[in-house]
Amino acid sequence: MSWLLVLAVGLLGGTLGGVVGFGTSILLLPPLVIVFGPHEAVPIMAVTALMANVSRVAVWWRDINWKAAGVYSVTAAPAAALGARTLLSLPAGLIEMTLGVFFLTMIPIRRMLLNAGFRVRLWQLALVGAVIGFLSGIVASAGPINTPFFLAYGLVKGAFLATEALGSIAVYLTKGLVFRAMGALPWETIIKGLVVGSSVMLGSYLGKRIVQRLEIAQFQLLMDAVLFVAGVTMLISALR
Repeated sequence: MSWLLVLAVGLLGGTLGGVVGFGTSILLLPPLVIVFGPHEAVPIMAVTALMANVSRVAVWWRDINWKAAGVYSVTAAPAAALGARTLLSLPAGLIEMTLGVFFLTMIPIRRMLLNAGFRVRLWQLALVGAVIGFLSGIVASAGPINTPFFLAYGLVKGAFLATEALGSIAVYLTKGLVFRAMGALPWETIIKGLVVGSSVMLGSYLGKRIVQRLEIAQFQLLMDAVLFVAGVTMLISALR
């Protein structure tokens, strides 16, 4: 029954992530903690998140912006390694609260910047990658932070999903290698991550059908809704 719960939530989370590019970890981490414990949940999530992003790249392969993904990954990967190594030395509650407030404030800020014509240039994605890569190494998911910057670069729908996923692969692959080197990712945990990740990958393919039917305005409104849920979830988790 525990595995059925995890796989069902994985399918739901994979579908959500396949539509907006994030949210899988937010939905999936709580049942992983309940079933496997907090110590093993984060490494399992790292493997699962890697598989989720691989599936999004496969689904939207033709829409990838290779330059944006490359510039982002160059700084995001080493920053993720640094973040993963400092994971145990920082107060998780403070990090979650900061991210929660950030997610909520980014909803109106993103819209104001969009209306003001704010745009992110290619070289600025390297700065974004360094910051988000480090945060992704510390917490289970910092994916929602990517949203306003990739959108401000001009990526929407399939182009956003594919390019953001390709950049995230570099982050989660690095994070997984660090966990493996630190002894936190034994083969048993890897296998569990692969099993859970299979349901998430299926959800990514289901999400493509939804995205293809959405107008750009609907897509951005849905992303705001998920940002709101992500922010509230982070704050609740931090206050426990």
